[in-house]
Amino acid sequence: MKLVFEWLRFFSLLFLLFGSSTINQETLAQDKDFKSSVENNIADDAPRLCHQDLSTAIENVINRSEFRRSRWGIEVQTLDGESLYSLNGDKFFTPASSAKLLTTAAVLSALGADYRFRTPIYAVGHPPNLTSLRLKGQGDPTISSQSLKHIVHQLQVLKIKRIEKLIIDDSYFEPPIINPTWEWLDVHSYFATAVNSTILNQNTVTLILLPQQIGQPVKFYWSDAIAARQWQVINEAITGALNIPYEIEIDGDLGKPTLQIRGKLAVNEPADVWDLAIVDPDNYFLESLRLYLAQSDIKVTQGIVIDKPNRNKLETELMAIASPPMQQIIAKTNQESNNLFAEVLARVLAKELNVKTPIEAINKSLNNLGINSEDYVLLDASGLSRQNLVTPKALVTVLRLMSRSKDNQTFRRSLAIAGVNGTLKNRFIDTAIKNNLIGKTGTLTGVDTLSGYLTTSEGKTIVFSILLNNSEQSSQKIRQAIDRVTVILDRASKC
Repeated sequence: MKLVFEWLRFFSLLFLLFGSSTINQETLAQDKDFKSSVENNIADDAPRLCHQDLSTAIENVINRSEFRRSRWGIEVQTLDGESLYSLNGDKFFTPASSAKLLTTAAVLSALGADYRFRTPIYAVGHPPNLTSLRLKGQGDPTISSQSLKHIVHQLQVLKIKRIEKLIIDDSYFEPPIINPTWEWLDVHSYFATAVNSTILNQNTVTLILLPQQIGQPVKFYWSDAIAARQWQVINEAITGALNIPYEIEIDGDLGKPTLQIRGKLAVNEPADVWDLAIVDPDNYFLESLRLYLAQSDIKVTQGIVIDKPNRNKLETELMAIASPPMQQIIAKTNQESNNLFAEVLARVLAKELNVKTPIEAINKSLNNLGINSEDYVLLDASGLSRQNLVTPKALVTVLRLMSRSKDNQTFRRSLAIAGVNGTLKNRFIDTAIKNNLIGKTGTLTGVDTLSGYLTTSEGKTIVFSILLNNSEQSSQKIRQAIDRVTVILDRASKC
């Protein structure tokens, strides 16, 4: 029996190492907190409501005792701007990842659905020996290990055998690469990873914990050996008895590349997966490319990273990597609530609009779209900062104005579909709202939001934003309440 268990553990580890992908913070939270709208006891058989009765029905939900200390902001309008319900619609709230609606609307409006990131690679010298090879990162967040392997293959086709100096040029973006308004406890996690010019594998690495015999230290494995070298791990986690409560904690040491693993993992627990930030992303890019070059018998004499522009006049462009089009990148940003993608998009927008900061760029683009800058205050592009402020009306206005723009369909396709995909995959299942709501969620401790387009049971499309701040309740209870309010909106009609 023990042998069978070890084999199951082995195959589980193989799957996690080679078959898994990074899970977004919001998706992970929703998968753990609840499975479907039905399980949240959202009634799907209540009578229809007249618009004038919306206020009473909504307040029956939000005024429950468990929310007496919480703060709600709700704005509901038709696509034409007719107000159906408003509660604190002009007040500021922490939006969490709903801020990505502002970012992606700004980027899409300014750069268009077909925009692609481009990563040029320059060379000095001629095959088989190059004096230098310089990869100039320009923020493409989609570059993966497979992309590097493709570069190496192209060099093989060109019959390159030796590179005297391999240069990773990380000078495109200005520092700082980590937003100073983010919580420091988050910066070792994948959802708060550094934003730089040369991004590989989304600047993340996976750590897998596996229980051993009771009383023995938990074993840990890394998905990437190069990234693993950047972390010092202090492992104090112990394998616990059968079925004990989960209590593993992983904490970073402020300002140091140190991880502390503590707590107990039950002997019968499956592999425990943690997605973490790469400590030094530009050197991770360099060392990864050097590894693939070495594996293909292309010798590199010296490898360096530069953070200031330093182009050799003798260089010529040898090749370039192109990202997928913007419409795909924005879809990943909104549906999966990818913080890194949002932050990169804002930095690239600043470059393209020739302004100093990403926030300036967002403000400029949204102003052109018709959004009043007095209705929001952004300190980052992803919504991870707790210093961001936005009104429910601002979010609704963005959604309404985008519905009239030439990029309407691209923007809508970027949003999660209720009961189908993204951060709404496990919500509103087996209800009339499934497939009829497309929107953006937002999650921070004590903050939960939902904004989007809802095609009601009456066949009308409404635009809404629901923001809850200052709550001590669990994410499960908060989302139950938000989903109940959404179901009420679905049943509203003119009487």
